[in-house]
Amino acid sequence: MQLNHLNLSVTDTKQAQAFLAKYFGLSISGKPNEHICFLRDDKGLVLSLTSMALGSESEVRYPATFHIGFIQPTEADVNLVYDRLRADGYEVPAPSREHGAWTFYFAAPGGFTIEVLC
Repeated sequence: MQLNHLNLSVTDTKQAQAFLAKYFGLSISGKPNEHICFLRDDKGLVLSLTSMALGSESEVRYPATFHIGFIQPTEADVNLVYDRLRADGYEVPAPSREHGAWTFYFAAPGGFTIEVLC
């Protein structure tokens, strides 16, 4: 059995989609719109991004521990993602050794947390 899709509620679908494509290499699938859009990874997982405007809430509210993770092959690759984000003006904490991994967490555009680790 394989997980084939995941939906995230986000504040801005197009912004979140562009961010994930640029920094994490996800491929845009279909034509994005303001209510829902899709991305694919190289293993076939589909990530859908749904606008909060479709529901009755206006803010994304995930539990404090909720996040999506992007595993990198090496510590140097984690550092490269960190450096790219910082160079583009994102405020992200420096990678550190947590729970046995070289990692950092940050708030992504759209209202969810991302972990980058190896």
